[in-house]
Amino acid sequence: MRLHRAALGSALFFALAPGVVVGLVPWWLTRWEWRPAPMPLSLLGGLLLVVALPVLVSAFVRFVRDGLGTPAPVAPTERLVVTGAYRYVRNPMYLAVLSAIVGQGLLLGQSVLLAYAGLVAVLVVSFVRLYEEPVLRRQFGEEYEAYRRAVPGWVPHLRPWKG
Repeated sequence: MRLHRAALGSALFFALAPGVVVGLVPWWLTRWEWRPAPMPLSLLGGLLLVVALPVLVSAFVRFVRDGLGTPAPVAPTERLVVTGAYRYVRNPMYLAVLSAIVGQGLLLGQSVLLAYAGLVAVLVVSFVRLYEEPVLRRQFGEEYEAYRRAVPGWVPHLRPWKG
């Protein structure tokens, strides 16, 4: 896939997937109405958002630049993406999405978003286990298996994988 097409496809997918999951649905559930919450929780929520959004954008950029494709299953990468945050954890994009939802819930004092994050987590983990990992095994074979053995799926390592 050419770089330009990968960038365009990724931008479109970014608007459709994280845009809906992290933006539209939380807005629909809460209208982003702020409810008083303990200050430490609000600060933690803000911190989660500040950290999650750049990780999410960076993951999309890496899919284009390093993988020559998109995160969308219909236009996958040509190369396995194992750079950036992917050196610490296999699913930084999903973790960033979940962190952004939890961050909004804590910042806004909206427990409905915490419940929504739980639902999204179940769906994401199921998608990864039932679809994404088998597809990556077929597409990248031993390269993916070595990466999978070395890098945790959901709890980041403190030291980057140098594979």
